[in-house]
Amino acid sequence: MTSGHGVRAVRALKVYCPIDREALATLMRGELPTAAQAGAFTAIVDLIRADNPLGDFGIYRSVIELTTGLESFTPGPDARPTLGEAGTAALSPTAILTVYIPSDAPQEAVDRAIEAVLAAHPWEVPVIELSETALITRA
Repeated sequence: MTSGHGVRAVRALKVYCPIDREALATLMRGELPTAAQAGAFTAIVDLIRADNPLGDFGIYRSVIELTTGLESFTPGPDARPTLGEAGTAALSPTAILTVYIPSDAPQEAVDRAIEAVLAAHPWEVPVIELSETALITRA
């Protein structure tokens, strides 16, 4: 019996990026916020859309899975938080961008793209996950 699907090895890059409540509302309406509403978020989306292997699906480029969430945190006494104050619990609206990177993408290009995302991220301790996974494809 022939399988009707294939498997594509990829790396998943997931970036948690703070947004304000106005940008959150814009995303929840199914629209992308402007740079004025969400500077770091917009900068990271622009980086993903640049010429690099982030979000590469072959015949589709710059593919981004976009979800929203909330980050809860308490900055320590030496922290310089983007939002909130040291010692006080805070809650931040967050955009979560997931992109897939082909496993055979040139490592130098991947590293450059990730470094650019890291440089654009506003948090002192950015939350960026990189994991190996596989995507199901049509045969």
